[in-house]
Amino acid sequence: MTIDIHWIRDDEALARHCEDWKRLPFVALDTEFMRVDTFYPIAGLLQVCDGERVYLLDPLAIRTWGPFAELLETPTVVKVLHACSEDLEVFQRLAGSLPTPLFDTQLAAGYLNLGFSMGYSRLVQAVLGIELPKGETRSDWLQRPLSELQVQYAAEDAHHLAEVYRELDARLSDDKRAWLLEDGAELVAGLRRETDPQLLYRDAKLGWKLSRQQLAVLRALYAWREREARQRNLPRNRILREHSLWPLARFQPDNPVSLARIEDMHPRTVRQDGEQIIRLIREAAASEPDTWPEPLSEPLPADSATLLKALRAVGQAEAERLQIAPELMLRKKSLEAMLRTGYPAGPYRLPDALRGWRRQLMGQRLLDALAPKETP
Repeated sequence: MTIDIHWIRDDEALARHCEDWKRLPFVALDTEFMRVDTFYPIAGLLQVCDGERVYLLDPLAIRTWGPFAELLETPTVVKVLHACSEDLEVFQRLAGSLPTPLFDTQLAAGYLNLGFSMGYSRLVQAVLGIELPKGETRSDWLQRPLSELQVQYAAEDAHHLAEVYRELDARLSDDKRAWLLEDGAELVAGLRRETDPQLLYRDAKLGWKLSRQQLAVLRALYAWREREARQRNLPRNRILREHSLWPLARFQPDNPVSLARIEDMHPRTVRQDGEQIIRLIREAAASEPDTWPEPLSEPLPADSATLLKALRAVGQAEAERLQIAPELMLRKKSLEAMLRTGYPAGPYRLPDALRGWRRQLMGQRLLDALAPKETP
């Protein structure tokens, strides 16, 4: 297929086109980036489709991204992306801004019960009847010039994304469109709420098995790894492997030999950062007890599965009524948080994690599902 492709390689052209795009009802956006050995994604190409033409933005040549940031934040222009969590990181890093309102076509497919977490190629096949080639996903997007295959692949992705958006948007009810945009806003808000490195230890598997003193060490290790990964622009596991964090907190090695024996400890880490890690462990372990974290909650017991099933049934019934993919209705994490508010005998309350239309639509029924059954 022939696509009208325009390159944008300088600040003036970008600013001029952004002014035009800000007058449109929507733009379809895509990114190509590299992230093999870095913490942050390195943008190689940005694609914008206005519904007719595709514009390829060269981030290796453009220096001023303010006009693009303004476009992302223009509330009258719907920003269309697919499975966009990493794309959002690219925008945040490059332009210091995030898209609003956000229409994620992967979520839209779920709201229309076409499938949950659908890959882009499968969605294009399902909606447009077009089979996309394997493409250039893993190619080098930082090389210049880009190959003709790369250019065609990038342009087709953005062009089809605009077509998919038009098809899906036409099928959505007003309610479902509002819910979809609400989910997009929540995704953007989550990225804006950058997690405090001091709180990352809370998601550690088996963290509940550690004492408060050991959790103080775990907290220090997670926070140090996060800060170093960002500062050095390296993947977290290149700083300190995930599977070594828990045993480090549990056994607290105090010399290089015992450090090297920790599960999944890379020799490079011992060599480069061993002394720092040992010092970090020693200082956190010796900190005042009143500064130690509170114990982490144990996993819910096996007999809570019956209650969890009852809660899921509420979401399943609502999904069938609304013809929405059931996976979109209630997240397991929210349901478990609800059980923790009153397990085993209640009373229960709705957790903060259950927000927006889900809380409004299903909140009372979830509470009813956990209410004690009256005996005749």
